[in-house]
Formats: sequence, C-alpha cells, structure tokens
Amino acid sequence: MELSATDKKILDIIQTDFPIDPSPYATVGRMVGLTQAETLARVRSLKQKGVIRRIGGNFNSRQLGWHSTLCAAAVPEEKLQEFITEVNQHPGVTHNYLRRHRNNVWFTYIGPSKEKVQESLQQITAVTGIEILNLPARNMFKIKVDFPME
Repeated sequence: MELSATDKKILDIIQTDFPIDPSPYATVGRMVGLTQAETLARVRSLKQKGVIRRIGGNFNSRQLGWHSTLCAAAVPEEKLQEFITEVNQHPGVTHNYLRRHRNNVWFTYIGPSKEKVQESLQQITAVTGIEILNLPARNMFKIKVDFPME
C-alpha cells in the first residue's frame, strides 16, 4: 500500500508523540498542515484500511498495581471459535493470537490482582471446558516498538 507523505507524518506523530490535548487531531493537523477534520478523516481511513490497528494508551500495569500474565491453551479445532469468542469478551484481554503449536491459542490478560486474573481464567475454563496455562512473567522486559514512516 502506498502512503502519502502526509499520512506518514501523521503515523509518525500518533505512534510516538500523540498529543495529550482536548483536541489531539487538531494539534496533529497543525503539525502537518491540515484541519482537525481532514486529519481525523485520514486517521479513520488508515484504520479502515488496516494500517492502524488500534489507538490507545499503553500503561505500566505493574506500576498501577495490576497483574498481567501470558496465557496459552490447547484448543481443538471444533472449539476454536467458541473459545476465542469467550476470551475476547473479557476486558482484561489485551492480545489474542493463534500459533502453530500444541498450545495453539495465546493471549495476555491484565487485571487488578492475581486473584481477579485467576478468577477470570477459571471462568473462561468453566464456560469453554478448556484448561488455560497461566504463565506470569518473572521479569519484565518492555521494548518500545515504533515504525518510523519517514
């Protein structure tokens, strides 16, 4: 997909320096020479095309006192859609993806405490009948990943 120079500038700004402002798209627009409406239309178009997957804040859950864990499950093909649907309706799920492995569904879960996370994972198992492997991190390695467009 070919992106315009303006779209690339917008992407650079919103992925590394998103304005904390009551009108962030007006601020981005001023930085690239567009109106707020033009900027927002471009962002919506990029999202619709799949260039932008998500716009949202990233928080350090540990510093906020929350608990996160990586989860894996071995889900039979015939139960895959049911399991994924159940997992995805939990607000603590931040990522959910398939892998070519015996444990073919992997997801991350964040909650206010270890107990609440465990409770939610048990609820998913109760609904689906699928056991979940709970793999909390021993050490945290956070890597900032930006994709420079220009």
